[in-house]
Amino acid sequence: MKSKVFFTNLHTGHGQNLLTKFEKLIIKAGIDNLSFENKFTAIKVHFGEPGNLAYIRPNYTKVLSDYVKSKKGRPFLTDCNTLYPGKRKNALEHLDTAYQNGFNPFVTGCNVIIGDGLKGTDETLVKIDMKHVKEAKIGHAIADSDIIISLNHFKGHVATGIGGAIKNIGMGCGSRAGKMEMHSSGKPTVITEKCRSCFTCLKSCAHDAIHEINGKAFINHTHCVGCGRCIGSCLFDAITPASDETNTILSEKIAEYTYAVLNGKQHFHISFVIDVSPYCDCHNFNDLPIVDDIGIFASSDPVALDKACADAVNEGRVIKGSMLEKNKKLKDYITTVNPKTNWIHSLEYACEIGLGSLEYDLISLDK
Repeated sequence: MKSKVFFTNLHTGHGQNLLTKFEKLIIKAGIDNLSFENKFTAIKVHFGEPGNLAYIRPNYTKVLSDYVKSKKGRPFLTDCNTLYPGKRKNALEHLDTAYQNGFNPFVTGCNVIIGDGLKGTDETLVKIDMKHVKEAKIGHAIADSDIIISLNHFKGHVATGIGGAIKNIGMGCGSRAGKMEMHSSGKPTVITEKCRSCFTCLKSCAHDAIHEINGKAFINHTHCVGCGRCIGSCLFDAITPASDETNTILSEKIAEYTYAVLNGKQHFHISFVIDVSPYCDCHNFNDLPIVDDIGIFASSDPVALDKACADAVNEGRVIKGSMLEKNKKLKDYITTVNPKTNWIHSLEYACEIGLGSLEYDLISLDK
C-alpha cells in the first residue's frame, strides 16, 4: 500500500514566506491526526556541530513548537550525546552547541533536553528481539515522551549513504551504549598516547574492566560490557569506540533502533532537502551542496519520506564544482558521493520490519 508524502517547494511571494509554507505543509500532511493535548512531544533534531552550517534553521522549530502548543501539547527539542569526541559528547557541551546555533528557548519557543543525560548514560532499555538488537538502549527523555516528531536535514552520509528520518531517529535517539551497539560488535580501547593518567574512566566503570598498566588506563575486554560510560567520562578524548560493523549491518541496526523508538508511539516526520551536503551534520564542516535546493517533505511514514527525498536528490540538478559534479559516475547521485554505501538497503530493511512503505504518492502543495 502506498504512503502519502507531501511536498512544497521553496518559491514564495507576497502574502507568504517559507515559514508559512512550512506550517501549511505539516497541516496538509496530517500532523493534526496526532493527539497532542497534555502529551510530551519530542522534536528530534540535529543541532549541528560547530563549524558546520548546513543544519536546519531553528526558525522552523519555532513554527513547529508553537503549533504543538496551540494544540495543547508540550513540545521540547531533543537529541542524544555523540559517541565520538566533539562538541556534543556530553549534555553541557551539547547544550552550548545547540544555543550557539540558535536552538534556544528564545528562538524556538520551547526548551532543549538532551535525551540521554549528562554523560550519555541515562537510557531506557526497550525490548524488541530483532535480528541484531534484542534490547535497544534509547535516551531516557525520548523513551519517556508520548509523541515523536523527527525534523530532518536530508544529506549524505559516509556509512549509511543518506541521513534522513531513519538515521535521525535510530542513531540519534540511541544512548552512548546504543550508539556503540549500532556501530560495533567490539569494545572501546584506550589511545595510550592521549591518556593523561587521571583514571577518571577507572572510577566510572561499574564492571571492573579498566585498570592501570604502566601508568596508563587499560580496558579488559573480557569484563567490558560496552556501555560507553568511560568514553563520556574521559576528559581528554583518549578512549575510542570500535567501528567494526559493515555498513549493511549498521544500517539494519539503525532501522531496528528506529523501530524501538517509534513502536507504540504517535509519530510524524519532516525533511528539508536543502543544503544537501555530501556528509552528515556531525562533521565540523560542510562541503558545497551536491544538488540545488529542492524543498520540504512531510509524511507519517519515515520510510516513504526517506525514499521520496532520495529520489528527489537523484533527480536534482547537479551543482557545478560540487563533489558530485567532480566525481559523477552513476545515475545514483547518493552512491556516487559515498560509493561504499548502499542507502536503499536501509530502507528495504526498514520496510521489512514494519516501519513503513517504499511505495509512495507524492502530493505537491504548489500546483
